[in-house]
Formats: sequence, C-alpha cells, structure tokens
Amino acid sequence: MVKILKDIRVVELGTYITGPAASMHLADLGADVIKVERPETGDPFRAFKGGLYSPHYQTYNRNKRSIALDTTKADDLAIFRDLVATADVFIQNFRPGVAEKLGCGEEDLRKVSPSLIYCAISGFGQSGPSRDRPAFDTVAQAASGFLRLVTPPTNPRVIGPAIADAITGQYAAMGIMAALLERSRTGKGRRLDISMLEAMAHFNLDSFTHYYAVGEIMGPLSRPVVSQSYTFECSDGKWIAIHMSSPPKFWEGLLNAAGQQTLAADPRFAERLQRIKHQDDLIEILTPVFKSESRDVWCERLLKEEVPHSPAYDANEALEDPQARHLRLAVPITHPEKGQSTTVRAPYSFDGAPEFEVSAPPTLDQHGDEIREELKRRRAS
Repeated sequence: MVKILKDIRVVELGTYITGPAASMHLADLGADVIKVERPETGDPFRAFKGGLYSPHYQTYNRNKRSIALDTTKADDLAIFRDLVATADVFIQNFRPGVAEKLGCGEEDLRKVSPSLIYCAISGFGQSGPSRDRPAFDTVAQAASGFLRLVTPPTNPRVIGPAIADAITGQYAAMGIMAALLERSRTGKGRRLDISMLEAMAHFNLDSFTHYYAVGEIMGPLSRPVVSQSYTFECSDGKWIAIHMSSPPKFWEGLLNAAGQQTLAADPRFAERLQRIKHQDDLIEILTPVFKSESRDVWCERLLKEEVPHSPAYDANEALEDPQARHLRLAVPITHPEKGQSTTVRAPYSFDGAPEFEVSAPPTLDQHGDEIREELKRRRAS
C-alpha cells in the first residue's frame, strides 16, 4: 500500500489511549510518528501488566518510534523543541494546563513551528465547570449518555472495551487530517481541541436524534429490538448472532432454518411491529431451539436461507474465519528484542493494495539515539 502520509511527521506526547490512538491511526497511514516518553517509566500504559511492554501499551503504539525525554530539564526540553521544529503535527492528551507547565503548550511550540497542527485532547474540554475533572473511559461514556445504552438491564455493570478512549482517538485523527489538508492549500497551522465528552456525544448521535425528534429516550434494548437483533447459545457452547432488520424474507428465512414455520401464523409475530413488541417471547421460544444444534449447523442452515448472521467469535477465533484469512487481517510483527507477535492490519486498501507491513510497538527510548542523530544532522546542514 502507498503510505499516504509518508511525508508527515507527528510528535506525540501522549499517555494511555486517546493521544496514542490518534497518532497510531496516522502512523498506520504512513506518518513518521515519534512518541516522546518519560525516561525510565515511559507511557504509564506500558506497565499495566508488569514490565514496560504490556498488551495495553502495544495495542495503540505500533508503527511508531520512541525517544525518552524529560521536558522539565533544559537539555531535554531543547531536544524536544528541535524535534517539534521538524514536525507537522503535535498531539498531547494532558489535563488542561499541564502541557503549558511542561513547556509544550501551543504558544511555546508555535514559536518553533508556526505552521504546526497542535492537537490537545482532554476529558471535558479546555473550559467550563468540568474542565479540571479527571476523566477516563467510563466517565466519558457515562457523561455522554452512551454508557446507559450498553449497560445490561439486569445485574448492571460496566462492560466492553475502552470505546470512549478509542473513539476520541479516531475523531482526533480525522480532525488532524482535515487540518493537514487545509494547510496544504493555505500553509496555515491550526489548533485542534477535542474532548472525550464531545467525541462520545457525537458518536451517540442516534440516541440524541431520537430524543430531540420524537422524545424517545433510548435504552440498551432500543436498537436491538427495532433491528431484530439476536444472539443465541448453541449446543456446543458457542454463540451465534442474527440481525434481520426489516425485510420479511429474513424473518421467513429464520423460520425455515429453525423449523419454526408455524410461528408465521402466530399473531405475536405475524408482522414486524408485533415481533418488535414481543421480542422477549420470541427469544424464549428460540433459545432452546438454538441450543439443540451446534453453531456450525446453524451457520449452514442460516446461510442457505440467506439470513444475516455470523458466529459470535471470541478473539481466538475471529481472525481464523475464512474471510478474515482471505483478507489477511492478522499480520506478523517482529521486534528485535521482544520477538515475533501478531497484530491486526489497518483496514485501508488504496488502489486495491492493503498494507501488510506493521512495525512492532517500540520499547522505551528504542529510537532515542537514532532520533538525536537525525536532529544533529539537521542542525549541521
């Protein structure tokens, strides 16, 4: 694949997920991303499972180079600013005011790179009554109204991955690319502010649209009921997911696959609005039916009837699916110290060519000497 952003350099002073995720998306597109970290400890995510190379850290830091700098020290701050002078983009995800204390506020960096795209990611924004509140993924999900949509109605608890962190990183990358596009025409740099609250409120747009348009407050079952989405356990303990949406042919296909054609005449299920109203009844009927055969059998039957479905895979299965293998979603990565591992390639294919080469996440300061030497050569030229 052509590395679309190969001429773009990004300096990331990020920790945990939002900042590192934003720069990772740019790195996946070919940008030269240099991750600046604290000496000795680095990004706190490194040590989440002991050592300095946790799976948490690895997830959001591939395709990057690492240099360790303590910007509270004059010599390291000078190196950092020399580095920024070579950059197109700077990303930080500190609480408001912290970057300025570390010497990497917008005003400081604009002096060494006037056309810099400066991206500041926060929890609640750069101003307002919640500006200084600590924010992590669950907090942002809750504040945006999204958490209630994914909280189990019974035995409520927080579930799922750090979606607010990841989504904010994606929005930040999108904003950065828009600013880079504008700069290519005007030469003008921009400051991009994005908060987790703003990103997740936008991501939760469907819920707000329903509220403002028709006064409906959506809950965790609102969309699955309307879309007629189901998940069932099969006889082998594996799970299958079905999404029928509105076409009658999918409903008819499900009945044929399940051998439940008599339900077509049941007034509770005779038409779509009634199936929506009586979804719990349908689940009660179909649960033991799906428990009677293995997942492979159900997949074969549903495929024959052209019912939208998929095995509900765990991580150890999903990338072994024939379609995932055909697309080569899982790609090998090799680190000179950590050895070989596997990751998921970026989803883009430009002109039909996916990118299968991925650089392993760097160890702390892995490229420090290399980057310092680059800066020396630049100063000498």
